[in-house]
Amino acid sequence: MVKLGIIGHPLGHSISAVIQKAGLESIGLDGTYDVLDTPPEDLISRIKYLKTNGYDGFNVTIPLKVPMSLFLDDIDDYANIAGCVNTVKIGLNRSFFGYNTDIYGFKKAIPDELNLNGKTASILGTGGASRAAVVGLAERGVKNIDFYTRNILNSEQLLNYVRDKFPEIEFNVYQIQNIRSLEESAIVVNATPIGMKGYMADQMPLERADLDKLNPDCAVYDIVYNPSKTILIQEARKRGLKTIGGLDMLIYQAERALEIWTGKKPDTQAMKIAALEAL
Repeated sequence: MVKLGIIGHPLGHSISAVIQKAGLESIGLDGTYDVLDTPPEDLISRIKYLKTNGYDGFNVTIPLKVPMSLFLDDIDDYANIAGCVNTVKIGLNRSFFGYNTDIYGFKKAIPDELNLNGKTASILGTGGASRAAVVGLAERGVKNIDFYTRNILNSEQLLNYVRDKFPEIEFNVYQIQNIRSLEESAIVVNATPIGMKGYMADQMPLERADLDKLNPDCAVYDIVYNPSKTILIQEARKRGLKTIGGLDMLIYQAERALEIWTGKKPDTQAMKIAALEAL
């Protein structure tokens, strides 16, 4: 019997339990996956609860991905590079080992045939999700990453961090309200929550005129997974652009997490079907 869960706040929108239960079924394991709503001020007491109630591992979502790092005994390379974790495995001695499977999920969702080597990428937003995007894009060989954000001053810490980690990449940051031409971009990533169900679902982070100017070979990657076809994805498809939805990233990061916890690779198709039914 495997005992798993997810911590974060709020968790009313999360479909992680549905996905992970389908994954457990696909590998023939009995298990539970508890949704444990955890505001930041309750993190320490939640950690004690997880350690003393027989949990084998858990996922971490906003706003706990960075603060959770303070309570880990060790981390993997991706968590070290990104500076945040979203998956924790609990050892036999109740030790916490942290992983970042968001990067794995982000990268795996990009089709192999999409050539990003030596290209320019644009990331909308500079929050936690943008870190996974940076690492994934760096591993795909991009040479230049342009960030677009509402608040340039608040992005200074992120910029210093990624410039230190990836000196071979040129990073720039611009005001999203005064978006520059994206014509040079081989991929545009929405790392903001704009377009998410319950949060500006009828909007997108770009103007339609910005999409009109994209190179026909450009890919539009929206990490928002609910709805599975955001306004941004719909509008990009109308223009014949390649699109990558956030659901694939979500499924692949969940696949990797379950493999870390159980040592077995689940059926991602079964997990995706379960997710689509839940959305």
